[in-house]
Amino acid sequence: MTVPEMNALSAADAGAIALGGDMQVNRLGFGAMRITGKGVWGQPEDREGALAVLRRAVELGVNFIDTADSYGPYVSEDLIAEALYPYPEDLVIATKGGWERVGPAQWLHNAGPKHLQEAVEGSLKRLKLERIDLYQLHVPDPAVSFDASMEALARLREQGKIRHVGLSNVTVEHVERARRVVPVVSVQNRYSFSDQEWNYMVDHCESNGMAFMPWSPLTQNRKANDAVQKIAEAHHVSTAVVTLAWLLRRSPAMLPIPGTSRVNHLEDNISAAAFQLEEQDYHALNAIVPPPFSFR
Repeated sequence: MTVPEMNALSAADAGAIALGGDMQVNRLGFGAMRITGKGVWGQPEDREGALAVLRRAVELGVNFIDTADSYGPYVSEDLIAEALYPYPEDLVIATKGGWERVGPAQWLHNAGPKHLQEAVEGSLKRLKLERIDLYQLHVPDPAVSFDASMEALARLREQGKIRHVGLSNVTVEHVERARRVVPVVSVQNRYSFSDQEWNYMVDHCESNGMAFMPWSPLTQNRKANDAVQKIAEAHHVSTAVVTLAWLLRRSPAMLPIPGTSRVNHLEDNISAAAFQLEEQDYHALNAIVPPPFSFR
């Protein structure tokens, strides 16, 4: 099948997913890391272009945007507020804390309770929000008790500053430990058609009513790319469309958040919402990169 005409593109065509039972978003979101400068550091080279991407995403039915205070740092959150505030009623902005950006391509763990409190306050101010709908621990801090980090987020939730809690870059053990402290509605780990290390996490999220947000969802190796390219050419779509369509079919818990700094790439990504892989193509792709667990 072909993708819809440009004026008919809508992220809503991917269907919806519930977060925490009281938030529903379209199942194709936008990851706002790439709207910052090179190395996820500083201002974007094309600030107006970055703002245009955010506005176009919302025009195309994207009502879930994922960011983090470390993107820039702070730049991504500032741009989201500049481009979209006052926000549409159905827009959910998810952000993260606990992993600081100290230079281009440089990260520093900092998930202590005091810092997480400060990080949430900072994100609230930059995003011009009274409450963050989904706040995620960016990554467990090896120097801080994981339970202490989760207890800090639980307190912030009780204070009304966080609506729901999510996790990023975690194992199933982390998820279950966290759930003993506070309800967890989502997990964000690296995942793509050609990188299925976290297959069991996808299944765990599906079985337990949590969303799974794959970061780097378009990553491909050569073998996988050749298979995807063949299907893309047969249907006159891009490899990104095929890859995103595979993710959407992989599990109803999947909430892809492809990011870009260019409007044309954004539009192409969103067109995947209406593109459904044919049965034989889906199974052919699964045979190329066999997962450690069987697909449904």
